[in-house]
Amino acid sequence: MKYIHLYALFLMSVLYASCKQNPKNPPPDIIRSEARDSVSSYGPTRMVRNVKQARNGDILIASYTGVWRYDGKLFTNITSAISSPSFWDVLEDRKGNLWFATRDSGYYLLPSGQTTFQHFTTKQGLAGNYGAIHLYEDKAGNIWFGTVRGAYRYEARLNDSVGQGKSLFAGQAGLRSFTTKDGLPNIDINTIMEDKTGNLWFGTRGALCVYDGKTFTVLKNKDGKPFTNVWGITEDKKGNIWFGDVEGLWRYDGRTYTKVSQKGAYGIIEDKNGNIWTTGADTPQGIGQVWSLSRYDQKTLYNKNPTVIEIKSGGPAFLGLLEAKDGTIWFGSMNGVYRYDGKTFTDFKNAAGQK
Repeated sequence: MKYIHLYALFLMSVLYASCKQNPKNPPPDIIRSEARDSVSSYGPTRMVRNVKQARNGDILIASYTGVWRYDGKLFTNITSAISSPSFWDVLEDRKGNLWFATRDSGYYLLPSGQTTFQHFTTKQGLAGNYGAIHLYEDKAGNIWFGTVRGAYRYEARLNDSVGQGKSLFAGQAGLRSFTTKDGLPNIDINTIMEDKTGNLWFGTRGALCVYDGKTFTVLKNKDGKPFTNVWGITEDKKGNIWFGDVEGLWRYDGRTYTKVSQKGAYGIIEDKNGNIWTTGADTPQGIGQVWSLSRYDQKTLYNKNPTVIEIKSGGPAFLGLLEAKDGTIWFGSMNGVYRYDGKTFTDFKNAAGQK
């Protein structure tokens, strides 16, 4: 079943430009308007692309009304000082710094312990400010940006102590860009993941590829065709790579690609019990389109036909996935964020949704 037209409704169109590392790029701009909190009893009511968890257990929600922090009782908009309200992703790195990816104004950084934001745009080396889609921290502490114009790596040369309004990074050298000139098969980056061996996996609109630190290798199915429009990638406890493309959900064991399901797989995670969870479309684009939150049972994951349970179906879209520390499952949608505790769904949009 083909889903490429389905995802085209929601995803950025491909733009092309290239940008090489420039050691003379200036440090991030400082947003002098200090971070100020906006508190609500309810969560966002517009698109939520990604849901992450902070080190202290709070839930971080990237939405088209800002990035919200949920402490179990209240929702706090932590990006009220930023003029762009539309966010695609959020990340708290290992040092407690918060990173934000926006739809149309590049990336922002709120250093740990500070109250002013730093801003990454074309001035710092991005090929464009539109389409900052993804954030990822690798094992070395480098921060990766995934955009519609290529991938960028910000090296982990962090200052241990940073004064208010000062750059977080010592020896500012700008961003290292990766485009087709560096071997990327496609510059429209959807997601990035590092596996246990240290290789980086890039899901793009045009192909799935692996980067070993020197070379990008495009992965292809048994028919010699690349896996296209890959948004979700995860590695399970056994080292198998799970990913979704326009044809459904796949598993790769290092030798063989197994098509597990025709269900769409926008978001993919493995929970603490070894089950695989996905969000994605079950039906082609059009009226009556159906999306679902699905769970593949860990006991049958490697069977020819693993057991899949459809936990929730509907729409108009189910997006980024998270298993919180307490075992609850969170996922974004076109109209807010949901939490599933194994029995009950909470949508947080209003008092009725929280019953």
